[in-house]
Amino acid sequence: MFKLSFSLFSSYLLCFYFIFGLSQSVVVAKSLTDEMELPNNLLSSVDTKAFLLLGETTFSILFWDLYKSQLLTTSGKYPVNVSTDKILFTINYLADISSDDLISRTVDQWQHLGIPSDKYINYLPKLKAMWPDIKEGDSLSLLIDQGRSVFYFNQQYIGVIKPSEFGQIFLAIWLSENTSEPNLRRELLGSIDHD
Repeated sequence: MFKLSFSLFSSYLLCFYFIFGLSQSVVVAKSLTDEMELPNNLLSSVDTKAFLLLGETTFSILFWDLYKSQLLTTSGKYPVNVSTDKILFTINYLADISSDDLISRTVDQWQHLGIPSDKYINYLPKLKAMWPDIKEGDSLSLLIDQGRSVFYFNQQYIGVIKPSEFGQIFLAIWLSENTSEPNLRRELLGSIDHD
């Protein structure tokens, strides 16, 4: 009796592992399919969509220009409806910066905005794995597409962060009313009527 019950239990267990493994394979396959839908080259995406430039600006400290950035959306407005519109934010670097410094400065800006650490702490390992060391002349772009935050380094896909809240807190560094650089915000939103 015990042997029969044990073998029946083993059969159930094997069946469970098979079904669980199959369901995990479906999840992985869906994730891979989602990523395969994303263009590997940013220019292939921009060429097929009608992005409108809202504004551009240069960030400088004293006499040194550190980067130029520009903000484009498919609606010509900001904020946008993330389920129907796309956002493209590109930073062209005019100086070197390490991946660690880039993440550290990003965290500093989130702290300046008063964003609680539990809203961004889980994203930091993803950013560390995704963002390379930056050299003068490199570009880092964020494409927000259906709420997904898709990053490109020198126009080439480097990764995606799916929760839509990430794109919002990342762009808040420059576009929040409480940004540490209000002049950059005004210039990035330059084409929008502020009345």
